[in-house]
Amino acid sequence: MKTPNYHDFYEKALIPIGLNDLNFLKDTEAHCPVSPPTHWLIAVEGVQLAQEKIYYHWKVSVYPADCEGDFNWKTPYYCSANMESIDSAIAFASSLVSSSKRDELTSSTKLEKIS
Repeated sequence: MKTPNYHDFYEKALIPIGLNDLNFLKDTEAHCPVSPPTHWLIAVEGVQLAQEKIYYHWKVSVYPADCEGDFNWKTPYYCSANMESIDSAIAFASSLVSSSKRDELTSSTKLEKIS
C-alpha cells in the first residue's frame, strides 16, 4: 500500500463516534479491538496523478481514531472515488461530518465500497 500524501492531507475536526456507528464499525476491518476508536477523522486527501506537471485529484477518507486523533492510515473505514475538484471533495467531506454527527455515517457510506 502506498503511503498517503500527508502534504495534501486536510483533516476536519474529530467527531465522536455514536453508538450506532460504533456497533457497525466493530464488524469491519477498520476496527482495532486493542485500541478501540472513539472518534471519526474525516479528511480530504490529494492524490497526485502520474504525469509531467503536478496535478491532483481529491478523495475523502474516513478513519477511526482515538480522542487524540491517532489513526491507522492503512485501515480507513471509507475512501471515496477520486474527484477532480477540491471544492467537491470538501463539500462531500462536510456531508459526511453531518452524517457522523447524526450517528448515521455507517449507513450513509455502506452502499459504497472502500477503494
